[in-house]
Amino acid sequence: MSKTVLIGSQWGDEGKGKIIDVLTADVDWVVRYQGGNNAGHTVKIGDEKYVLHLTPSGILREHCKCVIGNGLVVDIVGLQSELSELVERGIKLENRLFISDRAHIVLPYHKALDGTKEGNLEKGKKIGTTKRGIGPCYMDKADRIGLRIGDILEADFLDRVRTLTADKNTIIESLGGEPLDIDEVVKDISEAADYLKPFIRDTIPMLNEAVKNDDEILFEGAQGVMLDVDFGTYPFVTSSSTGAGGAPAGSGIAPGAIDRCIGIVKAYTTRVGEGPFPTELFDDMGMHLAKVGDEFGATTGRPRRCGWFDAVVAKYSAMVGGINEWALMKLDVLDAVETIKICVAYECDGERIDTVPASISKLARCKPIYEEFKGWNTPTTECTSWDELPEQCRKYVEYLEKITGVNVSILSVGPKRSSTLVLNR
Repeated sequence: MSKTVLIGSQWGDEGKGKIIDVLTADVDWVVRYQGGNNAGHTVKIGDEKYVLHLTPSGILREHCKCVIGNGLVVDIVGLQSELSELVERGIKLENRLFISDRAHIVLPYHKALDGTKEGNLEKGKKIGTTKRGIGPCYMDKADRIGLRIGDILEADFLDRVRTLTADKNTIIESLGGEPLDIDEVVKDISEAADYLKPFIRDTIPMLNEAVKNDDEILFEGAQGVMLDVDFGTYPFVTSSSTGAGGAPAGSGIAPGAIDRCIGIVKAYTTRVGEGPFPTELFDDMGMHLAKVGDEFGATTGRPRRCGWFDAVVAKYSAMVGGINEWALMKLDVLDAVETIKICVAYECDGERIDTVPASISKLARCKPIYEEFKGWNTPTTECTSWDELPEQCRKYVEYLEKITGVNVSILSVGPKRSSTLVLNR
């Protein structure tokens, strides 16, 4: 049995929700280990569409147990709303969903601070935050003044919420923002806390027992490697470790327990928010990819910036993430593209670069070096096996494998659960 980490290998929005849903057919546990409800995993089952922000995608499989790990920051009001909708749609949560008592709580003042700070930044210096309070919550965690899920069970929890909200209101007002109504905050938090109490557990011994029992466990990441706080395009990143290294820290299992890492990549590249994006397209092709790929954020609704496949980013992500297989998404979006380009290296200040530089200003100056690839001009959405794919399409996939040094094990040719090819070549 495997302990698998599934990570995004570009700038997020690669389609992790769909692949997690496919993989959960054969797993016992699904664990979210970082981020918060700035993530949005979309899963389509038949005519039903689910968008999950904090709940592990395995919740849509009746046999799966799901853990919101200690590495997350949890908007408990948002989670209450998300879980209530799942229950209304017939999804059973009892004895299936567990929330780590060590996960930190995103409170309304975190969101207010997030939006106010971003609003005060000059154009060109904005981070592109989702304004969900993720960064400020992780700041309080590092500053050792945060509230954790386990605090909900303490008698003085709401008193602490009231005191902290009053303190944060002072900061919000100093930044030019509107102070929060403390009574309203306490009311909303109290209702959400009561709803979530039955799900709170010490999940660390629970997961380590599952490891000992050789259960099949899938660790579900959010965002992507290029948004990792250490390895991404800093400062235009999220506030947590999005790669495979975040899984042990965010769940409490030993690093050596993980034996498989699947990287999710689109057959092209997208990015939401600010920051450099070497292969970004500003022409009709960029518009074509956005339209055909339905490139709008599941969480924010913001349009995604689109560009050609960046093999430099993919190789870098595989290196720092320990990726040993790809899940290649949205191959069908390229079905009607006459000539496809692949970025194989960058050129910056007269120098060829084969990796992602740490300097954000240097990356912004990088120009993609492309190789062109003939398209296949044939629909792939009805293909159910590798051999059914057009020959030129297979050549494209094989080229991506060669240039990145990682083989494709899963291939998606459409949004539905059934439009997924598991390759055994």
